[in-house]
Amino acid sequence: MIKALSKKVVATAVLAASVALISASAQAGDWKGWNIHVKDYPVSVGMEKFMELANKNTDGRVSGKVYHGGVLGNQADAISQMQLGGIDFAEFNLGPLGVSVPETNVVSLPFIFKDMDHMHRVMDGEVGENLSAAMSKAGIIALSWYDSGSRSFYNNKGIAINKPADVKGLKFRVMNNELFVGMVEALGGNATPMAFSEVYQSLKTGVVDGAENNWPSYESTNHFDVAGNYSATQHLIIPECLCVSTRAWDQLSDADKVAVKAAAVESAKLQRVLWAERSAQSKAKVIAAGVKYNEIADKSAFQDAMGPVYEMAIKKNPVLKDIIAAIKAVD
Repeated sequence: MIKALSKKVVATAVLAASVALISASAQAGDWKGWNIHVKDYPVSVGMEKFMELANKNTDGRVSGKVYHGGVLGNQADAISQMQLGGIDFAEFNLGPLGVSVPETNVVSLPFIFKDMDHMHRVMDGEVGENLSAAMSKAGIIALSWYDSGSRSFYNNKGIAINKPADVKGLKFRVMNNELFVGMVEALGGNATPMAFSEVYQSLKTGVVDGAENNWPSYESTNHFDVAGNYSATQHLIIPECLCVSTRAWDQLSDADKVAVKAAAVESAKLQRVLWAERSAQSKAKVIAAGVKYNEIADKSAFQDAMGPVYEMAIKKNPVLKDIIAAIKAVD
């Protein structure tokens, strides 16, 4: 009896020690961070700033390391790891999050945002808070919103796209997504999904008349060499999130939650500046190389043409209807 009791006491002591160890580890806040980009990318610099400020703001109670370059897996892997507790924070593109959080699909709708500034106002406000709340049900909380640029049309036909009718009859490469195929078709064009690696040669040989992307991608891939007209339609502006797992978040005190949130917001400010600078550099480079570029003062005609695309999206995912209305209500 005494021997059995001794074993029970020892077991209890071991369990208590284990709980204490886990608790101490949680309080230490030694976080593991996932990032798909290389170390000097605007996102990467922003994430490093976040960890630096979080550590400073909490007097060292939150510390950690960012693992860049996708060394911890692709985004789908990282989302799963975050939900299971293997990753504490990450920078995610909202597109792939739609599988786990249907509400986030709203940002993949073409022309949902008027421009970059409008996207910032939307995501930094109530809509962004509501999306974060929806994400929390999947074990992920968005602390701030990063930029990934705006995608616009470019073509090799010498056409400046200023209104939907200018797209009519043109064959554009798009990503393999029914929303983007529907977008081009709604504008009167012909959508051609294909691998990104095939776009340059397809533009050069005339297999497609154009494609769409942001300034840095347009410049770094040399697409501007074979498609010299760039029209700033900004039809896709998909924000990204600096996220933390609910498991890591719930281990913080209320005061540390405020401090970490503030660090995330500051890091987003830095990331946005760096992204804008990089985009401006790419824009200047291609224009200096002879690219013809046009702004579009009023995108309302493009937005109006998206009716069928939105109807399809809402039919498939009814939760989007109210979020779309909320976004449109933001000036």
